[in-house]
Amino acid sequence: MQIFTPSHHALQYMGRIDINDPDAPVFHWAGSLVRFRFSGKYLAITLKDHRCYGEPAIGYVLDGIVGKLKLSADCNDIPQTVQIPVEHNGTHECIIYKRQDATHCFTLTEIQLEDTGNLFDASPLPQRRIECYGDSVSAGSVVEAYDHVAACDPPVYDATMDNAWYSYAMQTARLVGAQIHLNAQGGIALLDHTGYFDNGNFGLETTYNKMGYLPFCGCSAWDFSRYTPDVVLLAVGQNDHHVGNQDNCIPDDAKKEQWLETYCNIIDDLMKKYPDATFVLLLTVLQHDPFWEGMIDDVCQRMQSPRVKRFRFTRTGIATPGHPRRQEQCEMACELSEYLLSMGHSLWASER
Repeated sequence: MQIFTPSHHALQYMGRIDINDPDAPVFHWAGSLVRFRFSGKYLAITLKDHRCYGEPAIGYVLDGIVGKLKLSADCNDIPQTVQIPVEHNGTHECIIYKRQDATHCFTLTEIQLEDTGNLFDASPLPQRRIECYGDSVSAGSVVEAYDHVAACDPPVYDATMDNAWYSYAMQTARLVGAQIHLNAQGGIALLDHTGYFDNGNFGLETTYNKMGYLPFCGCSAWDFSRYTPDVVLLAVGQNDHHVGNQDNCIPDDAKKEQWLETYCNIIDDLMKKYPDATFVLLLTVLQHDPFWEGMIDDVCQRMQSPRVKRFRFTRTGIATPGHPRRQEQCEMACELSEYLLSMGHSLWASER
């Protein structure tokens, strides 16, 4: 058996991944991935998983086929090896990615091939780049609950039906031929002490500039020079009605002003970091109070910049009372990618 370390030159990483130790990269955000080509009929990876809740699993795409590998819930921070089934000999292309958001984080420690196997460079990553800030819909939560389309979520949530690969954000990136950094977390709201994530402790105002953002893994700063997107999607506002233990909270004038000012400050900061990027503000097809659509309108109007645009899905806020499933995520991806492509090559800084 041949052992390859995560710092091997053939491995390509995408996402806000902690690479402070190149041979122990930490995957925090849903959709973060590593891709490579290999030869042979055997492939396994060793990782250390840190579980928070639910049943952790990782995703893979082998020669275009999407699969899932369950992880042991009893091996917190202990190395475990999982094998990816390879049906035939030859040269293969593989992607290993984080399916879930705060359910867990994991550290990749090695890739194993058979004695005669080898690693090869994958095809180059696309030049086009997208970044997405969002909540559980953007992260692909409960997307695989196929018998609950246009219905409420199943009564038991254990993260087994989460899959960032099928989120509208990652589907959109594939449709337009772009990389994506998916910075989405279920339950998150804009402001700290609102929403559902970590009992409302952390909002986007704390996490948007973080690499490690999970409370149990430490909150470390992100180096924005590592990735400069052409397009930034901002899809927050779904969970902002939840304050403390109360739902359906509409902010008073002071809280509304705080919300609008914070959102604008985040965009302004990102605009300075990404001077050529276009910003697209949106909410998803998951049901929500139209009040929050108006709040997004206000943000766009306040920014008064041709670089900040407002987008609505055909069924924004009305399609489903539960999380969008794969079909509904595909609907969003098709509409959003059509919108982005309609702006032509000038949208993509690398093509100007």
